[in-house]
Amino acid sequence: MTRSIVGLITHRRAKYGFIIFWLIVVAVAGPLAGKLTDVEKNEAKSWLPGSAESTKALDAQAAFASPNTLPAVVVYERPSGLTPADQQKIAADAQTWSGLSELDGKVVGPIPAQDGQAAEIIIPLDLGEEGWNKAAAAVEGITATARTGANGMTAYVTGPAGIAADSSKAFEGIDSTLLYGTITVVVVILLLTYRSPVLWLLPVISAGVALTVAQAVIYLLAKNAGLTVNAQSAGILTVLVFGAGTDYALLLVARYREELRKHADRHAAMAVALHRAGPAIIASASTVVVGMLCLMFAETNATRGLGPVAAIGILVGLAVMLTLLPALLTTVGRWVFWPKRPAFGSREPTTTGFWAKIGAGIARRARLTWIVTTLVLAALAVGIVQLDASGLTNAQSFRGNPDSVVGEETVSRHFPAGAGNPVVVVSGAGQADAVRAAFAGTSGIDPASVTPPVIRNGTAYVEGTLTAPADSQAAYATVDRVRDAVHAVPGADALVGGNTAINLDVQRAAEHDRNLIIPIVLFVVFLILMMLLRAVIGPVLLIATVVLSFGAALGASALVFRHIFGFEGADTSLPLFVFVFLVALGIDYNIFLMTRVREESTRHGTRRGALVGLAATGGVITSAGLVLAGTFAVLATLPLTGFAEIGFAVAFGVLLDTIVVRSVLVTALNLDLGRHIWWPSRLARQPDVPAEQAAAEAMRSPAPGPAARLD
Repeated sequence: MTRSIVGLITHRRAKYGFIIFWLIVVAVAGPLAGKLTDVEKNEAKSWLPGSAESTKALDAQAAFASPNTLPAVVVYERPSGLTPADQQKIAADAQTWSGLSELDGKVVGPIPAQDGQAAEIIIPLDLGEEGWNKAAAAVEGITATARTGANGMTAYVTGPAGIAADSSKAFEGIDSTLLYGTITVVVVILLLTYRSPVLWLLPVISAGVALTVAQAVIYLLAKNAGLTVNAQSAGILTVLVFGAGTDYALLLVARYREELRKHADRHAAMAVALHRAGPAIIASASTVVVGMLCLMFAETNATRGLGPVAAIGILVGLAVMLTLLPALLTTVGRWVFWPKRPAFGSREPTTTGFWAKIGAGIARRARLTWIVTTLVLAALAVGIVQLDASGLTNAQSFRGNPDSVVGEETVSRHFPAGAGNPVVVVSGAGQADAVRAAFAGTSGIDPASVTPPVIRNGTAYVEGTLTAPADSQAAYATVDRVRDAVHAVPGADALVGGNTAINLDVQRAAEHDRNLIIPIVLFVVFLILMMLLRAVIGPVLLIATVVLSFGAALGASALVFRHIFGFEGADTSLPLFVFVFLVALGIDYNIFLMTRVREESTRHGTRRGALVGLAATGGVITSAGLVLAGTFAVLATLPLTGFAEIGFAVAFGVLLDTIVVRSVLVTALNLDLGRHIWWPSRLARQPDVPAEQAAAEAMRSPAPGPAARLD
């Protein structure tokens, strides 16, 4: 950061202006932030790429039915056989639902099962554009009717409406759950880190301001600029702003506390802290922002929308932590560190502390250390073969057995597996009969279920039932066969849609996004590291360590998912999300370590600079990693498998990165390669000492800190 900007932020009177400014901003942003859930888009189309065939089919279906229609499948079961009273009650329920104001078409059924033990009714519900959010209330009413007077007969609501209802319930209160859980984790870790009953308040207040302002900005963009926001991205925003924002606060406070021991005036100490730590924090945040913006290359709307949502959160968090937090710290003074106030002239404890001793130990066997560490991480990465990221079925998506899952299992016992989730084919009217014949003749489609073509405005509509469960790999294979069959009809311009086709297209878009975005993120991060460190060898090694850390984290997580948690699969977006979060956030710690190592290397040589850098930053980076891991782990509290997997994998990966990769592997590489790490910059030609000598000198005579002046 430049002297003029630092001087303004740390000015004795100007600091009050920053505090007042953020108070005004948060007062304006508060009401807008509360409206963010109003602009969330959680319906199926908001997840689909515009080029997907199922998206085009949804648009074409608008001539026959509302694109917002969610069929509710009500299934009744009595294992001993439905009685006449049961059948009478079921028929009466169907008549009752025929009068619902939300109907889009006619109620279908009752449809009896051939074994006489079950019956089903299909209710086409048009709940409008906010159907995903309204599904829970509508399904609760239907469920209450179905179970009233059942006299031992079970009844469940499943199908798209039932699944939407259970999904919305799972997300219900997500903002408050994640917020309170995240705050609790942050407060506990800050209390353990600072051991002060007061200091933790300032980072938490600053993070709260950042989250409120970020939510307000995102709300305005979603409402007026078409930004896609859903419950997933809104939840991740809370975790990301608190996690990354608190990390930046920890890094700044650590350097400020270090400088307070060298400066009698706290404003001068903060000026040096900002000048020294600010560029590293800005570079770290910029890496995260650029990494998140790479998600905008995604085909999937939800993934593409997460990019700017996360980037805005990081940018606002950065601005708050570099302006409001310094103003608060310099306003309250040294007493906020009580009971361990950093007195002027006191010894800096990190120079001979735990991480200094760890560095000395690594220095004695630097090459052996990085080779063994690399082999262990590579062995963990082999666990990736256990990861089945081909998507989650409806039953696998929930942690537990909600009604829609139990109902789906009930339907599959008594009816064709795909009942209630038809495959839809839309084509030109002139080829309607040929398309229907090709559709009905496809293996995996019940030919008796294929409806006669309905023709409107030159477009024909048919639907049929899958013989396999609608969310199974067999069903996806059937959709592919249907597409091949109907596309082969000359001049039909047929489109295949329906919920199974939608899920298949989302999965394939996620695979495309992963294969495209991962190389882009790696290249962009590499360029940023080259500019920051003014070297090539160092950035190449840092990128390699982060990729190795990602592989080890995902491999270990896959083993845990399968053999401990009992998860049968993973969402197709998991590898991409884990990669982006671990690379973009994990590189933060390497940036903060390596910028400090470079700073010390200019005065003491690379190997001693590596040891001083580790000693000075080891504690705070580990604390920052604990904060970020703890906040992402909060995601695992939600009753959704996808969130639990993301939360665990990112949390484990962050801990692995901070404790093993950054402190052991990177330090060992620095000590082994020495000055060559900075090639081709001038530092690569600066004389250096052997690692063992650097360790002995560092432990015997700690290197002095930076000078008090801003240079």
